Amino acid sequence: MSKEQRARIDAMMRQPRAEGPRSVDELRAGFKALMAQMNVPDDISVTQATLGDRPALRVEPDHGRRAGTILYFHGGGWVFGSPETALSLTGNLTAKTGFGAYSVDYRLAPEHPFPAAIDDTLGAYRALLDSGEDPSSIAFAGDSAGGGLTITTCLAARDAGLPLPAAIVAFSPGLDATRSGESMVTKEDIDPIFTRQAVERTGAMYLAGADPRQPLLSPAVLADLTGFPPLLLQVGANEILLDDSTRLAARARAAGVDVILDVTADVPHVFQSFAGVLDEADEALDRAALFLGQRVRAADTAHASAG
Repeated sequence: MSKEQRARIDAMMRQPRAEGPRSVDELRAGFKALMAQMNVPDDISVTQATLGDRPALRVEPDHGRRAGTILYFHGGGWVFGSPETALSLTGNLTAKTGFGAYSVDYRLAPEHPFPAAIDDTLGAYRALLDSGEDPSSIAFAGDSAGGGLTITTCLAARDAGLPLPAAIVAFSPGLDATRSGESMVTKEDIDPIFTRQAVERTGAMYLAGADPRQPLLSPAVLADLTGFPPLLLQVGANEILLDDSTRLAARARAAGVDVILDVTADVPHVFQSFAGVLDEADEALDRAALFLGQRVRAADTAHASAG
């Protein structure tokens, strides 16, 4: 455990910010500047790609490439962020697993509200399947809003009759547009990043008047997860979004889905981004890589023996 590291990061995330609501452009620029400070592994290659009808980043390990693809969905409240801002996460997952990754540049609100992001991530998954990739060799991963998209994209794929991926990894996922989790209240004083007001503002941009009481917006309280692949949910104990993960894990368990709820004490939202400066971040990414390696490899083996 690393009390000093955690305290430094907590203090950094509590730096005074400008008073009053920031414009969408300011939110996007601020998030880009913050995430540019995160460590990206040296032993990966990054190229521009297209998946479906959306731009994407292709991230590959320089050495030890293994069969398997991570389809990654970046965070940013459905309003900001990009494949570039999530590169510390995709890069570390790629370096640690040996799998290649595609990080999808899905459309953002308020210009493109719900369900545009899900349409884009589902389209990217369809494109992988249409290219000949076996679903048993694909895993979904994402952080924050993108963590929510790992679940809602899987719901949309199931509803469309598509085969589901081998596994899902979600870092601090946003899974409840109704904002009804107890942690929205009990953790607000200790969450160094989010306030209820902040997440409700960006959430409203994504909703654009849609009823939040539907599975594709609030899967933690409304989704039927029957038939889902194994899930790994990683979340920090200091997050107002903590109960998004705890309630989804309970729904998964009730639906007979393999699920690991991995809660780390005294760390903020998407703490895995702090790889290289926070021990818990590196350890969590190691656990995520182990989970992905076991699930994708096991699925490949099962598929081969069935053939």
